[in-house]
Amino acid sequence: MSFSVVLPGPLSPLAGGRNRVDVQESPADVGAALAVLFRLYPAIKARVVTEEGQVRPHVNVFVGDESIRYTGGLATPVPDRAEIVILPAVSGG
Repeated sequence: MSFSVVLPGPLSPLAGGRNRVDVQESPADVGAALAVLFRLYPAIKARVVTEEGQVRPHVNVFVGDESIRYTGGLATPVPDRAEIVILPAVSGG
């Protein structure tokens, strides 16, 4: 059982220069998966979630190609070998 987290460039230095973190655990949901990531790389936490533990509005999290905003938020299930992608929101005009 495993999962991977793909990090955007700005978070890479907080993970020792890695843009991908492979984890040999099997979390039930995205909240648990992020908790594992934050345990490994604590500095990432403040950039991804609020003080209340919710994903920041300017951060998008995907499991595969599905945004967790539409699949249950932090309760979104994480299947074995899932790829979780963290992306900054892009806006402009």
